[in-house]
Parts: sequence; structure tokens; C-alpha cells
Amino acid sequence: MSNEHNEVNTMDIHEVLQHLPHRYPFLLVDKVIDYKLGEYLTAIKNVSYNEPFFQGHFPHRPVMPGVLILEALAQATGILAFKTTGTQPTEKSLYYFVGIDNARFKQPVYPGDQLVLSVKVLRTVRGVWKFEAEATVDGKLVTAAELMCAERNV
Repeated sequence: MSNEHNEVNTMDIHEVLQHLPHRYPFLLVDKVIDYKLGEYLTAIKNVSYNEPFFQGHFPHRPVMPGVLILEALAQATGILAFKTTGTQPTEKSLYYFVGIDNARFKQPVYPGDQLVLSVKVLRTVRGVWKFEAEATVDGKLVTAAELMCAERNV
């Protein structure tokens, strides 16, 4: 996805860290490769064998847990919401993951895969955002869902 002017907006890890409160081992977005404020965002999660969850899920056939793929997609929605509103996470305000609808897991994600996270705003009403979200590996759909996040004061 790119915007109508063929301009690609990106964010390196330093800017991602400004727009997400997550840190190791729970930061699941490595970089943003394109976005359009209020519309969509595409990000990358490089899946490494060194991820702590692979020690137990499953030691002889490591697979990225589906809930963490959904969390990576939710983090991408948070970046887009913060970026669109021109805000950043603070000690007083965060975007929380508040809903999942129609989640589907099509194929496993393994160490060495590059997860492409694509989120698109469906609507926003009174601070609650609804997104269409898809994760792909090598152009193949691995996970799809509708996600909701909401800004909340802490």
C-alpha cells in the first residue's frame, strides 16, 4: 500500500519506540515500511530463533504463538493511532487492545520468517478505533482479524 502521491512514509526502530510503550521482550514491531495517517500502516516483525517464547512453544518445532501475532498487529494499530492523533504514549495515557473479532490463523510462523503486519482503519468513534488487520509471510496470509484499540487514561 502506498499513498496517492507515491510517497512512502517509514519509521525506523527509534521512531517506533517513541510511539509504543512496549520494550523487550514484548516489543513486536521492528520498523514501519509505509503508512498514511488515519488510513493504514504496514510494519515488519523479524522473527528470530532467539525469541524467548520459542523455548517453550514448541522446543522441537518452534512456532510463533498466534496470540503474539495478534499482539504484533495490535502494536501496529497503536502506532497508527498515536501517529494519526499526533500523540505519544505517556505515563498517563495509553492505547489498549480492547477487542478481537473474526481472528483466523492460516499457517504457522517459524523462526527466520519476516512477518509483514498490515492494518487499515475501518472506523473510529469516541476514541475507540476498529482496524482490519492481516499478517503475511512471503506474501501468504498467516493471520487475519478485526482489532479494536482505545485510548485510556492510566
